[in-house]
Amino acid sequence: MKLIYETHSTTVDNEAGVATGWLPGELSERGCQEARELGIRRREVDVVFSSDLRRAVQTVELAGLAVPHFQDWRLRECNYGTLNGAPRSELEPRIERVRTPFPDGQSYDDVLELTRSFLADIKRWYDDQVVLVVAHSANRWSLEHLLGNRGSMEQLVAQGVNWQPGWEYEI
Repeated sequence: MKLIYETHSTTVDNEAGVATGWLPGELSERGCQEARELGIRRREVDVVFSSDLRRAVQTVELAGLAVPHFQDWRLRECNYGTLNGAPRSELEPRIERVRTPFPDGQSYDDVLELTRSFLADIKRWYDDQVVLVVAHSANRWSLEHLLGNRGSMEQLVAQGVNWQPGWEYEI
């Protein structure tokens, strides 16, 4: 299976420096254009899975791909608990949240385990297909750890978000 991972497009919160977490979020004007570009870039996929949070769903909808689209709650961003919607700076240092949950929320290890569960399911159901996943930064760190052998979760979280137009993995 080929898995292509893309983060959701830019949101109003991203532009304002807000950590959306489990809040729905809304794409900005720039994000809407990025979503359309994603659709052009990823025409070769067989199926799309996304987080069920609005910003990821909206990204897939605007991409306009003519393949099945499934929403999976396991692909949500880390739940920042009481810090959902707070300024991003209030999440720092995030490395302290790899094993310890945010207040009333999740840890990055919790997201890792949900991502691991998701991967087990799609490997079983879509083994010979090209799967596009549209989700969030915590899921990308999890995929990089599980599939990319790019380091520990602590190392990946410490590196932060380094956007690019997708990551590809052979499973």
